[in-house]
Amino acid sequence: MPRFSIIIPCFNAETTIGQTLSSLCAQTCQDWEAICIDDGSTDRTCDRIAAWASQDHRITLARNPRQGPSAARNVGAMELARGEIIAFCDADDIWTADKLADLAQVFTAPHVDGVFGEIAFFSTRPGDTAVRSTAPSRPLDVEMLMGENPVCTMSNIAVRRARICASGGFDESFLHNEDLDWLIRLVADGAHIIGLPNLHVYYRRSANGLSADLEAMEHGRRMALRSAARRGYHPSGRAHAIHCRYLARRALRLGHARPAALRHALSGIAHSPAGFLLPVKRGLPTLAAALCALALPRRVTRRLFA
Repeated sequence: MPRFSIIIPCFNAETTIGQTLSSLCAQTCQDWEAICIDDGSTDRTCDRIAAWASQDHRITLARNPRQGPSAARNVGAMELARGEIIAFCDADDIWTADKLADLAQVFTAPHVDGVFGEIAFFSTRPGDTAVRSTAPSRPLDVEMLMGENPVCTMSNIAVRRARICASGGFDESFLHNEDLDWLIRLVADGAHIIGLPNLHVYYRRSANGLSADLEAMEHGRRMALRSAARRGYHPSGRAHAIHCRYLARRALRLGHARPAALRHALSGIAHSPAGFLLPVKRGLPTLAAALCALALPRRVTRRLFA
């Protein structure tokens, strides 16, 4: 059986799924299977996957129409996967060639339940921007998640299958931040998840994706925080401030949501001035831009806060 099972929810991804699967086939660690779960695509996504599957027996196509990405991940991870370790990937993201090799080495430690790396954002091709996330030096904790989720995207996380099954998987009632809710439950229940300072994922930016809907993001976070509260965790003022800074930067990048940037910035300052402003290279530019957002050209705020 394969060491890794890669779960890929797919919906109308005919233009991107080829790049995603190509990056899997280019892995230096070849001990994997990829389960592509189609959610009722109306384009040629399934044809594209079938063509890849005909050339590589490790790639399979399953169908779970109109159930959503959380249901696809649950079916893939808890019912179809054969691997000990589950790695998730979205159908429009791209992995670096050494991602699975890095994970394989870290997962030799039995106390490690999950691993994530760093991601680089791109618009057209990998490497076309210099924007990159950072991985924390300490294991993932609930307070960290209630501020700004350092995992960033489901394409950046791998977890032992036993831990996923014990967690009950993803809450399929979520429309947004289902990953945050799941990670909070995992960590609160004792999962040891660490970050690596290695680039693992190229994340495709989209102004029209779910992450562009600030209201939906806030609703999803409130639901996730209720999961945390049931386990005795409540966000500090600093965590609230960090999250408000994230929302302010997101609003500035989107352009059409710039009036919301000031509201989020002021809310963050009210919760914790230090939490919002530190580190200075993130806090001060965000506050300054939010204060004069309506006077700045949209292209400027988009570039600064990409």
